[in-house]
Order: sequence, then structure tokens, then C-alpha cells
Amino acid sequence: MIKVIRTGFLIFYKNRFKCSFGKEGFTKKKREGDLKTPIGYFKIIKCYYRSDRIKKLTTKLRLIKISKKMGWCDDPLSPKYNKLVQLPSKYRYEKLFKKDHTYDIILVLNYNTNPVTKNKGSAIFIHIAREKYLPTKGCIALNKRDLIELMSKINHKTIIKI
Repeated sequence: MIKVIRTGFLIFYKNRFKCSFGKEGFTKKKREGDLKTPIGYFKIIKCYYRSDRIKKLTTKLRLIKISKKMGWCDDPLSPKYNKLVQLPSKYRYEKLFKKDHTYDIILVLNYNTNPVTKNKGSAIFIHIAREKYLPTKGCIALNKRDLIELMSKINHKTIIKI
């Protein structure tokens, strides 16, 4: 089991990785745009990566290459809310093919996925941290090296406790 703790660490067995999380902390009542990380137990349901930037990943997770036309819908008005979308889209979304490196690897957590509830929050990922571990909009973020190491040790059954 992976544990994410309030002191800014992700712990997996004997591994302890510095991480960042939502700018407004943790919550049991996540809402779209609240900048909080949801509390609960989650699984990794998808793993996306930039094949032009990440050359070698050793993992038991199924890898999906990110293309320029991929986005993640964060618009509660959309029927595709909290799902992968093809761009362009008339609804609000986050590009997955970003100029910065935060989405070079994306582990999608099964937060608000089955069923999807409008305004309950979307795009809850584990991804690459920004400089100085700046807070996220609700995701968990690790440095690239640590995320790659973590991926080599986990599988689709690994539970994440936030």
C-alpha cells in the first residue's frame, strides 16, 4: 500500500519520497476547483506517458502514450466530465501533452470515476512535481526519478491511501 501523508511524503514499504499535494490541503468532501486533494483509498486505473520524453519505464502497469490531441475533461457541464477527451473540445479540459514536464507521466487514480458525479472533482493524478514541489490543484506529485522508481515497484492492484 502507498500512503500519502500530510507532512509531504509518499511512503511505499521502505521507500519514502517527498511529494506535493493540493494547495488547500486534504478533504473528505472534494469539489471541482477547490485545490484540495481527496482523502480515501484509491487504485491506479490508467498510466499515460510522453514517449518523446520518457524513454524507458519498467512497470507492470499498462502504458498509454500521450498524443497532442489528448485532454482530460474538468468541465462539469460535459458528458465526458472526469474522462479522457480528444482535442479540440467545446468543454473545458486540461491538455495532457504539456510544454512543462508535469504530465510526462500520469497515473490516473479511480477518484470519482464509477460513477462520475458532477462537480465532485476531476483529474486526480499522481504526476511529476513542479520545481520546489509547488502545490498542485489536487493531485499528488513526485520528482521524476522517484515516480519512475515507484512505478517499477507497483502494479494495478496497488492501493493508494491519502
